[in-house]
Amino acid sequence: MNSNHADRLQTLLWIGCGFALLWLLYRLGPILSPFLLAGILAYICDPLVEKLEQRGLPRIAGVLLIMLLLAAVLVLLALILLPLVREESQQLMARLPDALALWNEQAAPWIKQHVGVQLKLRLDPDSMKRLVTDNWDSARAIAQTLLQSLKIGGAALIGVIVTLVLAPVAMFYLLCDWNSILTRLENAIPRPWHEKTMQIARDVDAVLAEFLRGQISVMMLLVVYYSIGLWLAGVNFALPVGIITGLLIFVPYLGFATGFVLALLVALLQFQGWGPIIGVLVVYSVGQVLEGFVLTPFLVGERIGLHPLAVIFALLAFGQLFGFFGVLLALPASAALLVGLREMRSLYLDSRFYLGGQD
Repeated sequence: MNSNHADRLQTLLWIGCGFALLWLLYRLGPILSPFLLAGILAYICDPLVEKLEQRGLPRIAGVLLIMLLLAAVLVLLALILLPLVREESQQLMARLPDALALWNEQAAPWIKQHVGVQLKLRLDPDSMKRLVTDNWDSARAIAQTLLQSLKIGGAALIGVIVTLVLAPVAMFYLLCDWNSILTRLENAIPRPWHEKTMQIARDVDAVLAEFLRGQISVMMLLVVYYSIGLWLAGVNFALPVGIITGLLIFVPYLGFATGFVLALLVALLQFQGWGPIIGVLVVYSVGQVLEGFVLTPFLVGERIGLHPLAVIFALLAFGQLFGFFGVLLALPASAALLVGLREMRSLYLDSRFYLGGQD
């Protein structure tokens, strides 16, 4: 009895330490972002480094090669995006007078005729100048608000820059010492728990690997879908916009919103009527349904053993609890929790409580 009591106290102590560690990680969240990003990238890239090492390449050389390839992919994406941004900016500035004239000559009269609302404001440079002069106090208050927002945004921008600088450095050291880090963690596990802990860790690793494969499949399929869909809709820059939308889809909502805004802006600046605009609305509406209710539940959910309804619930629940980052980590965290729930179910089915007090 004393031995059982001591074991329970020890178990409670370890559980308390685990919760304390989670609390500490939560409090240190703002400064852990670059290290968390580096850890995720190192986890993804380590199998590639291992394969290069098996082929006789020194580990440090394999790490540098993989990081150079990753940097090349990011540069390639930037080269795809920058011409699009430059071209659309030039078109926006060149066609802004035409857009203002279109509003004054067609849109405003149409609204007055069909809706019954007369818009007295004319969108031309002189009218805008008079509007600002007549409402200078309000404009100054808005400017002060924007200045405060820029200060906050500036701090956020500095945080992003720090993350982008520190993450590659941390990733390099993590990849170089990955095996030794795992060995130290394994040696720190209490011996009575070692076998079961390592089994759970292997199960979690397998589930996360399936999650990554499923997520990559979803991204590639959506790249093809959005590129072809926008091309059929007659939208310029269909390929780069489709690539951006598909690759950013791993960030729930943000990837879709970014691609949708880009595609809609391109369609508006084409000045080819309502066809491309309606096409963008249809393509992205169908794409959102396809990604949220078909591809992610079945390609990602089935790979990690989650029912499609469980995938949708996990996205909503983690988003409600932890906001944007909760949505981002919902599926991999749910996959890891699923392994723990399976172990708890096995323990429950073998317990005396379930078996009716039998030994």
